[in-house]
Amino acid sequence: MPPYILAVDLGGTQIRAALCHPGGQILRRVARATQAKSGPEAVLERMARTISEAIGEVPSEEIAAIGIGAPGPLNPVTGIIMGAPNLPGWQNVPLRTLISERFGRPTFLGNDANVAALAEFTYGAGRDVRDMIYLTISTGIGSGIIVDGRMLLGANGLAAEAGHIIVKPDGPLCGCGNRGCLEALASGPAIARDVVARIKAGKKSRVVRLVDGDLSKIDARIVNEAAQAGDKLAINAFRRAGEYLGLGITSLLHLFNPRMIVLGGSVTKAGPLLFDPMRETLDARARPIYTEGLAIVQAALGDDVGLLGAAALAVTELGI
Repeated sequence: MPPYILAVDLGGTQIRAALCHPGGQILRRVARATQAKSGPEAVLERMARTISEAIGEVPSEEIAAIGIGAPGPLNPVTGIIMGAPNLPGWQNVPLRTLISERFGRPTFLGNDANVAALAEFTYGAGRDVRDMIYLTISTGIGSGIIVDGRMLLGANGLAAEAGHIIVKPDGPLCGCGNRGCLEALASGPAIARDVVARIKAGKKSRVVRLVDGDLSKIDARIVNEAAQAGDKLAINAFRRAGEYLGLGITSLLHLFNPRMIVLGGSVTKAGPLLFDPMRETLDARARPIYTEGLAIVQAALGDDVGLLGAAALAVTELGI
């Protein structure tokens, strides 16, 4: 078997590629701006250049496969991106075929959150379990589910969208068009919107000083800064988000009975402000048999989770 995997993390902001060892070691990495507004053809050309730079002087026959993590919705079976919101114009783009034909190597495509889960399972926090759920809480809430050592995909590769579990039927509008999704109540922008609404309603908070009165600058990082300093409005915003997160995880526990929940993403930097109310909700709502022996841990791979997820996808598909 050829000794290298080429991993690609395609995002709305950056394209990253890395030459990897199948064991998860990143040997060389390259990144460039996606410039998503330039359209699919231009992005694909930048993607190809990024891959070529990551491969460098390595002969193509030494690349066992190319793994790609990309935003969905996408179909990992057909290798087609069906329409990514942060990649304008990407409607039914056969990305896997285009890259495979360009580089002459077996190519695999997966949803970015799903392959991040696969990365944590293969190389990170979930290496010692067979059943785990990964949640990344940042601008949105992405997820991936591992069942008996296999990534859950569903009939069309669209499974494991835990961010769109309904946790409050009359709740705020989500970017997906529904109301009351977990993402609309516990993501970074959701926390910021909660704080802004309460400030506009007359509540006092040091958050206002932190943004010099410009409420448009409030984000989850600013709210966390205020909360760590003892601001009650900010603390309560994280408490509400944590409670909703606990409700979502309760449903996931009852559905999938995982051994581990892995939590990543920028919002988790709030630590106990988010996790304590989450655990309190789990204790109150989940049946004890589902939480007995359950490990809830923070993700281990940091910013490399996307690249290592793409590598893990290729390794898994090749069976090496």
